[in-house]
Amino acid sequence: MYKISLTEAKSRLAELVKEAASGEEIIITQQNGSAVKLVPLASEKPVPEFGSARGLVAMSDDFDAPIKGFENYAP
Repeated sequence: MYKISLTEAKSRLAELVKEAASGEEIIITQQNGSAVKLVPLASEKPVPEFGSARGLVAMSDDFDAPIKGFENYAP
């Protein structure tokens, strides 16, 4: 984390945005003493839509049939 003046931040905005996106916290200060912090936004996880995988998964007809060779392990 480091501090930078608003005047300098204006000329280096693209560079500061890249640094913030990579995880660096940057404090931008004004002459009146106020300050803001430039930090990356947490990316939102997409919410799966119900039924969006329809047709992508297939199960064989014998899905729950006993497996040959595993008779000793079956309850």
